[in-house]
Amino acid sequence: MGEEHPRLLADGFLFLEAPKWHDGRLWLSDVFDHKVHALDASGKRSEYLEIPNRPSGLGFMSDGSLVIVSAMDRKLLRFDGSAISEYADLSAHTKWWLNDFAIDASDRIYIGDFGYDFVANDPPCSTTLHRVDSDGSISVAASDVDFPNGSVVIDGGRTLVVAETWKARISAFDIDTQGNLSNRRIFADLDGRQPDGLCADADGGVWAGIYNTGEFVRVLDGGRITNTFKFDGSAISCTLGAKSGRRLFMTAFLGSEADMAAGLRKSAVFYADL
Repeated sequence: MGEEHPRLLADGFLFLEAPKWHDGRLWLSDVFDHKVHALDASGKRSEYLEIPNRPSGLGFMSDGSLVIVSAMDRKLLRFDGSAISEYADLSAHTKWWLNDFAIDASDRIYIGDFGYDFVANDPPCSTTLHRVDSDGSISVAASDVDFPNGSVVIDGGRTLVVAETWKARISAFDIDTQGNLSNRRIFADLDGRQPDGLCADADGGVWAGIYNTGEFVRVLDGGRITNTFKFDGSAISCTLGAKSGRRLFMTAFLGSEADMAAGLRKSAVFYADL
């Protein structure tokens, strides 16, 4: 796999999460700025959406509409290209902030939540993954998951992988034809690296932003790391896109936790062609 050093695409953000490439543009949540941005291929901000209750995970449905996590009020929103509407309300299913999610080919959404009062610095506690079906029904997909974060569906729709950030691992589940999860297992023990956002490539690798080390790593089932990019700060999330489908977009915070708490605009998105 050929690589290059990461290049800056755009900067001046607070905390960029959940990049997704769609129809020639890169969409990202600026979590602390309560906005979802769309960038063109040159990095120019071409559009933004206001999400008052803190945007988080993003994903595109089969019809091209964008699903947005509204974390604090525990809802999924849907942007059809012209207006934002409520897609699913999970507030009766969890009292914790929503986090990231994955969408399968049948438009089923697998979404995690924090599982504890993260803001109050309560001790971490395991939580559930919920499944939101295309008919709007909501069910528990898996229990006893530790801070489920970035997620992606791989293996032609047969497997869901989920970052369990504070456990420094990526877990995998089989997905049956009805969207049920089973056969939970460790996809990768990351040996102290705390994975945030994930994406998958066409060659069986999963890319993960490692929050505590500033690395983006490509890891295979079983845990072998094949490629690494390193930033001075926190690596957050990533996606593959551009015309080639092999351009890795990476979001990072290029500063300290104190800089983040102070609201410094040190988050940026970089890219590397693989």
